[in-house]
This record gives sequence, structure tokens and C-alpha cells, in this order.
Amino acid sequence: MATAAATIDGVREGRRDLGPLFVGTIFVGSFLLFLVQPMIARMALPRLGGAPAVWNSAMLVYQALLLGGYAYAHALARTSVRNQSFVHLTLLALAALLLPIGLSAQMPPPDASPVLWVPWLLLTSIGPLFFAVSAQAPLIQRWYAAASGGRDPYPLYAASNFGSFAGLLSYPLLVEPRMGTVGQSALWTGGYVLLVLLTLVCAAVLPKGGVDTSDAGFSAEPAPALGRRLWWVLLAFVPSGLMLSTTTFLTTDIVAMPLLWVIPLGLYLLSFTLAFGESRGVVVSICRLSPVVILTIGGLSMRNAPAQPVLTMVSILSLLFVVAVTLHAEMYRTRPSPRHLTTFYLCMSLGGALGGIFAGLLAPIIFDWTYEQPLLILLAAALVPQAFLVPGAAWLWSGSRTRTLAATAIYLALVTLIAVLAIEKPWPWLYDNGPMYGVAAIGLLTLFCIGKRPVYLAGVAAMVFVFGGWEAVQTSLEPGMRTRSYFGIYTVRQEGDMRTLAHGTTSHGLQLTGRGREEELTSYYSPFAGVGQAMLRLPQVAGADARVGVVGLGTGTLACYRRTGQSWRFYEIDPAVVRIARDTGDFTFLKRCAPGAPIVVGDARLSLAREPAASLDALVLDAFSSDAIPMHLLTAEAFGIYGRVVAPRGLLVVHISNRFLALEPVVAAAARAGGWHAARYDDFVTPDMPAYRYVSTSSWIVMSRDKESLRRVTVNPPPEGKWVPLTPDRGFDGWSDDYGSILPLIKAFR
Repeated sequence: MATAAATIDGVREGRRDLGPLFVGTIFVGSFLLFLVQPMIARMALPRLGGAPAVWNSAMLVYQALLLGGYAYAHALARTSVRNQSFVHLTLLALAALLLPIGLSAQMPPPDASPVLWVPWLLLTSIGPLFFAVSAQAPLIQRWYAAASGGRDPYPLYAASNFGSFAGLLSYPLLVEPRMGTVGQSALWTGGYVLLVLLTLVCAAVLPKGGVDTSDAGFSAEPAPALGRRLWWVLLAFVPSGLMLSTTTFLTTDIVAMPLLWVIPLGLYLLSFTLAFGESRGVVVSICRLSPVVILTIGGLSMRNAPAQPVLTMVSILSLLFVVAVTLHAEMYRTRPSPRHLTTFYLCMSLGGALGGIFAGLLAPIIFDWTYEQPLLILLAAALVPQAFLVPGAAWLWSGSRTRTLAATAIYLALVTLIAVLAIEKPWPWLYDNGPMYGVAAIGLLTLFCIGKRPVYLAGVAAMVFVFGGWEAVQTSLEPGMRTRSYFGIYTVRQEGDMRTLAHGTTSHGLQLTGRGREEELTSYYSPFAGVGQAMLRLPQVAGADARVGVVGLGTGTLACYRRTGQSWRFYEIDPAVVRIARDTGDFTFLKRCAPGAPIVVGDARLSLAREPAASLDALVLDAFSSDAIPMHLLTAEAFGIYGRVVAPRGLLVVHISNRFLALEPVVAAAARAGGWHAARYDDFVTPDMPAYRYVSTSSWIVMSRDKESLRRVTVNPPPEGKWVPLTPDRGFDGWSDDYGSILPLIKAFR
């Protein structure tokens, strides 16, 4: 104890050495704060599923708790730093009663609304701990300013966000691949204990005395005016909303991989590190180029189903980073003195929470597509600092009123003409590339307008409208063509005699609308596909009265494999899909082939867990939304549920087609652990086949615990495909509710 006291006294005397202590404390707190976000989401997978909207709902909870933590820190700022330390250490001790960190024991009913259930589960599980840790950054900065005699504490926020960035990326890259959720919980608990000890040392070096003493060296600057506070709220609103809208945009229309969800948040956090850092060279360059970046990338933000998804992903993430750095740097430039530090961070947190509410909660209700993305980009275009970049532009736009009005009129007339030509395409050479030529021409003209904000904003808006905006609006105006729900955006398209249902860039069913062809089996579900082979030979396995369950409804195509005497039921998590497949009349597979088949709405895993044992002779698992993987449906525990529900001689059919992940090792590991015999079927669709236009190549795995049942399905495959025995991947043990990582399965790394 004497040694510890001597150490503290030495630290108190040597104020120059306080920086590393406070930086380390802030870093650890922020690291833990953002390590727990993906960690708790991973723990919740068996209960919540893996839809991108679940991550956005979790982010809303985190932002609300962060706002609460900053409000608590702001309220404490009215007292001396000594009193602040006593109250905060007490809060940390009380929150520690909830350790080890983990989910509460609550289980949602199968038909629970995820809009309400996800926030409730997260709040009751980690709310107090997250709240206590979230207050660390503003409090520790305030304490540092007091302990160091009034040194600028704002650069410490860069360390805070670097810790957040490190914690966020450490989870998918280091923590998740190496330990299960029990070990992860123990790791976080140990980090929390370290944080409490560091906070205790920080409190020990605080100056004694009242408020006046703790404020020594602070500027006497008056409290920020309301307009200035609202300006901070607005500057924080746009990057926060853009971070969530970028996540939705990418996971809906580009590459819906779970690992991708953390990248926008990571870049958002990294932007604070740059914007609040002491080195300003890079930040100044980014801010100066931001209008050009918004013009060249933001103008293309509404392009649907891009031909180069990876390039689009990199571009839109770069746009998010540039906008976030620029607007956060503007916040830093207009920051108040340390006396009003907590007010500043409270406004920033409020703006972040409002941005999250807009993009994650209101936009899915208001819009039927990701319109929040271009709207936030336009708002960013209106906020970023601008200076004339092109020689002569200042003369054009800063001269007499007459010259400025004439230049504006000419510019708007040219842009309107280009937009009309690009959309209407009056000449053959515009048919394929009209929008591309249009945005290129408008973009070149608008380069001369950077520095004249209203005209520049009109140019960005015109580019958005020409390059995808007009098409998106037309689709939205067509009744029934597009539906948005908590789980995704669905678009019904008619092309010739084919009607398709698309979720993002992935088709979830196709129906031929020509007379007499409505019941033809198409897309991934044709007789050439593995599921087609299994369903056609099911009577040989289970007899004429087979009982069939299908996880994932889509357009209901599989219903047309139903034969007289068979009983079918579907499990679908999204009521919007049920309406599209059964009620709208756009697709008639269910109506024609299985009009009385029950549809169980809710999470399929929870619903199947309530079914009687051996109640199905075949279960088809086809529940992927675009390429996003509902991991909780592919864990060892999930296959245990399937094994209980499927009869001993029954079939389990799993769809594993995916552009980015190799899912065969996951299913192979589960098959080995559960005693299943399994084989993979890859069909081959070639241009010379009559069904080439409406049949998609796919990969399916058929499993059975009875070797003879599997043999009856796999014997004598058609020439369009082949059966391959499933063999486990050495070094990969599969997924469980406790452990799962997608890194070993990314095709680019295999």
C-alpha cells in the first residue's frame, strides 16, 4: 500500500507524465465499448438471426446508451472532479455486479417483433455496463484537463476513437476466430477490471478542492449559444446517419456479408481519430477534396444492381470516410473551451443518436428503398467547407450579381438538357450508356461550381437523379413493385414473360407469365437443381404421403413439387414475403400448387424447436437473404433441432449457393457431428439448354441419417449435374452457438 501511495504521489507531482495514464484509460474504455458491440451481437445470433437490420437495431441501442452516458457525464460536470470521480467509481462498481457480460435468459416467442425485441434484449443484457463505460471518454478528458492544469483535452478523443476502432476490428479478426463466447465474456470481464483500476488511478491524481480549483487554467469562455449547439448536432447527424445508411445500402444491394457490417462503423470511428488528432495536414487535404469526392462518388449513389459490386463497395466506403472526416473536423474546429467539453460531446452524441434514428428507424418506415443514402449525401454536400478549385471559377461566381445570375441560368439550363437527354435517350448511341454520359457531362460542368454552394448542390442532385434516381422513383411510383420491411427491400420486376422477386442484387424466385407456364419450376428450384432431384425422388424415400417443411418462402416456387397426398408447410420470418408470395397475386405458385399449405411466421429455428419429434419427412433449408448468412441456422445446435424434427429416414436439403462464402465445410462439419450421410449436387446450366433464361446454377446438399435414403436420391443423376460425397474440411470444426467465424470460409482467402 505504501508503494502504491508513493507512486500516486509521484504521478501527482509530475504532471508531464499524466498524458500516458489518461490516454491509456480512455483507450481501454473505448476498446471495451466497441469490442462488446459485435461480441453481444454474436451471442444474440441464436435468438435474433443474422439480418442486416438486426445490426442497425443494435447500433440504435448503442447510440442511445452512448447519449445517456454523455448526458450523465455532462450532469456530473456541474460538480468538482473529485465528486465526479467518487460518483463514477461507484457506478462502475455497481455495474460490475452484472459481470460476466452476456445475454439475459429471455427467449423471444417465434412471432416476436424484432423492432421491439432486439432493443429490449440488448438493453436488459448490457445496458448498465455499456452506459457506465460510455461515459469514460468525456469524463476522463475533463479530469485530464483539471489534473494537467488546463491542457487541451480534445486530442485525447482521438485516442478514444482509435481504441474504439481497434476494439471493433479486433473482434472479427482476432477474438472471434480464436475463442468461444464464454472465453470472449471472460476476456471482456478482465478488461473491465483493468479499466476500473486505471480509472481509480486517474481519480487519485485529481487536484483537491472545489469547482474553481478543478477549473484552473480553463478559459472563461461563455456557454455556447443555441445556434452553435445545433450546428454541432447537425454536423454529427450526417456522418452517423450516413454510416448506417451505407451499411444498409451495401448489405442490401452490394455484398451482404456479415463481416461487412463492421467496416462502415470502423471507418466512422477512424474519422474521429483523424479529425480530433493534433496532426492536421492530412485532415486539411481531405476537407479540401471532399466536394470533389461527393461529386464523383455521391452522384452515383443510387445506381441499382451495379455491375462491379466490389468497386462500388470501395467507392461508397471511401465517400463515408471522407464525409465523416470533413464534418467531424469542422466540429473540432468550432469546439469550445474545455470548460464546456461535456456540452460539446453531449451535442455530438445527440446528433449521432438522431442520425441513427433517422437511418435505422424512420427511413425503413418512410421509404420503400434506401433513399436515406442520397438524401444524407446531399445534406453532406450542403455542409462540407468549399473553396473554388478551378482557375477562373472565383471570377465567374464571385463577381457582379448580373454575371452570377447569368452563369447560374446557363448552368441550370445545360444540366436540365443533359438530364433529359440521358433519361429519354432519343438517339441509339444513348440507349446503353445514356445515364453514364449524362453524369459525366454534369460532373464536369459542376467542377467549375465548387465554391458556389447552391449551384454545386444542384449539380450533385442532378447527377443522383440521372444515375439511378429516376429509375428508383419510377419503381417506387409503380404500385406493388417494391416493398421494404425490417428484413430487407424486395422488388418485383417484369421482363418479357418473366416476373422476378429480387432482394438486393439476388433473385429469390422467378415465374413465367405465359399461358400454361405458370407452374414451371424455375431459378434455383428447377428439376436440374439438387432440391429438385430430392423432391422428385421423395416418394421413393418417404412414400406418397410425405410431410415436407420449407424454411424460407421466397416466391413459393418449391410448392409446385407438392404431390397429391403430401402435406407441406412453410417457415418464413418476414410477413412482407408472405404477402408477396400469397396475397398480392404477383406470384401464383402457392395458389396453384399448395393453396392450403400453412405458413408459420417467425424465426424458423425457434418455430421448429416447438414442432413434435419426427414430424417431417423432408426439410428444405433455403433462408438466405441475398448473400447474408443466418449463422444461427447453420450451427451444431440448429442441426440438432433439424435432426429431432426430421424422421430417421427423412431428408434434410440445404441450399449453399453463395458468391462470397464457402458454406460446404459448415454443413460437412455439422453432418459429421450429427451422424448424417451427405452429398452435394452442383447443376450446370449452359446457354444451349432450352431453360437457360429462367434457370439458375446452384449448389445444394442433401443429408439423411439413413444411408439407403440418401442413395435413393443420388442414384442416376441427370446429365446436367452430379453428386459429390461430402467430406469434412480438415482444420474446420464447424459453427456452434458458442463459436463461429466466417474468416476461414471467405472464398477469396481459400
